[in-house]
Amino acid sequence: MGMTLTEKIFAHHLGREVKAGEIVMCDLDMIIGNDITTPISIRAFEESGAKKLAKPDNFAIVLDHFIPPKDIASANQAKINREFAYKHNLKNFFDEKEMGIEHRLLPEKGLVIPGDVIIGADSHTCTHGALGAFSTGMGSTDIAFGMITGKSWFRIPETIRVIFTGERQKFVYGKDLILELIRRIGVAGALYKALQFEGDTIENLPMDDRMSLCNMAIEAGAKNGIIHYDQITADFLEEVKKYNPLRAEPVILKADPDATYTETIEIDVSQLEPLVAYPYLPENGKPISEAVKDRIPIDQVYIGSCTNGTLSDLRIASEILKGKKVHKRVRLIVTPATQRIYKQAMKEGIIDTLIDAGAVVANPTCGACLGGYMGILGDGERAVATTNRNFRGRMGSPKSEVYLSNSAVAAASAIAGYIADPREVV
Repeated sequence: MGMTLTEKIFAHHLGREVKAGEIVMCDLDMIIGNDITTPISIRAFEESGAKKLAKPDNFAIVLDHFIPPKDIASANQAKINREFAYKHNLKNFFDEKEMGIEHRLLPEKGLVIPGDVIIGADSHTCTHGALGAFSTGMGSTDIAFGMITGKSWFRIPETIRVIFTGERQKFVYGKDLILELIRRIGVAGALYKALQFEGDTIENLPMDDRMSLCNMAIEAGAKNGIIHYDQITADFLEEVKKYNPLRAEPVILKADPDATYTETIEIDVSQLEPLVAYPYLPENGKPISEAVKDRIPIDQVYIGSCTNGTLSDLRIASEILKGKKVHKRVRLIVTPATQRIYKQAMKEGIIDTLIDAGAVVANPTCGACLGGYMGILGDGERAVATTNRNFRGRMGSPKSEVYLSNSAVAAASAIAGYIADPREVV
């Protein structure tokens, strides 16, 4: 019987055929921790009596949630990570000197390779499926087990095949594709399943958008999101190699034609508009043409996060904001996902455009996305955000509201002062 792409990756690692539902112990290619989750893993690692990492060069710590630290507690968390990294002479330790949001930084560093099995102590680790890797989030004690053994237990997920077809309209991006899917199937519609994204739309979808798409697979309850290796993947890796060596050679795998899927979902994107997900779930998507009728006033716009803090996102926002001003009642906060993105945005004049329009441009951090710092919402405030979650209290007060959108809608809304259609603003 044929295998899906996710099953093929496990089969390659185990050296035999596998099937969905099977529980396996598998070697890991990369383990990822951050400043919030890794201290718990470090404590479990040390309490176990372990003295060294099973695969030190395949373990990365990225300080990204509260860096630079916002208070004493976050400074102490960072300190635990730093001391462990120095003690074990970690090759892949990233702090203020090489800042970046983990799920965008590691591909940039050449540490995510097609065919990998990756775990991370962050639910949006599924981002890396955009490069044809199996990548999923786990708890901190699971990470500790991986640190000690270089392996982890998995139940091989069933797969839902999602076929996107048609040409995208202007201002429709990867973020809109995943919001449309979640709108259709709900936040538990793919519970513990793999979402395998295919179709001619995907074949023409840039890597930044592919990462946004796979990043939010978890918001449908999925174990992972994944896209086949193709020319766009190859081109991305060639670009990475200009400034960082790849950790390993890509393993190029394809799903079998007779693979078994729990279901196949087909979505024609040719008529799809930009979407806005209303509070308090990502499944509450509305087409922008409907959202503008509600004329919802906003207090803050946030452009950034592991979902939409890319160079292409900053370019989109800059093009819309150029020569315009952020509404007097709106705060616009922009967070590039990595320092490399930040530097390139400066070279292109994007940062000047954003600041001239009235934006605050912050260092790469997850802070605002999780309601930690650098963009907290107060009681009754509303934000349009390019983040991945809009749960109650996600970005601050439980009495605040977060509306999820792509970067074009966010930028247009910053100008208008309410949720706006970029097609009308431009």
